[in-house]
Order: sequence, then structure tokens, then C-alpha cells
Amino acid sequence: MVEALLDSSAIELVMSLEFARKQGFKLKKIERPIYMRNMNGSFNKEGPIEHMVEVIFIIKDIERE
Repeated sequence: MVEALLDSSAIELVMSLEFARKQGFKLKKIERPIYMRNMNGSFNKEGPIEHMVEVIFIIKDIERE
């Protein structure tokens, strides 16, 4: 289990391959790489996205704790 803070308008979650492997996520190779651009329009130096993982989110109401 990993705790994460997500933007409420987020539609995609991107994580490093190293993080995914350390957390034991099952990696699924995608057919065509997805090239990511930085805010300035340049391509991300880490390279394209080549894998997908399935993530289950459990939303916890921290106001009630």
C-alpha cells in the first residue's frame, strides 16, 4: 500500500518504472509507446511510457478520522 496525494482533476497517473517495480506493480507492456511532453513542450528526458499498471484507489475521508 502506498499513500499518494492526487489532484482532484487528475485523469492520468504517471509513475517511474523504478517506483512501480519497488512497489511490486504488475507491468503490462503497451503496443505503442506514449511520448510525454513537459510543460514547455519539450519531450520528457526519461523517454516514452512503455508499460501500464492496474491501480486500485481507496478514498479515505480524513475529516472523519
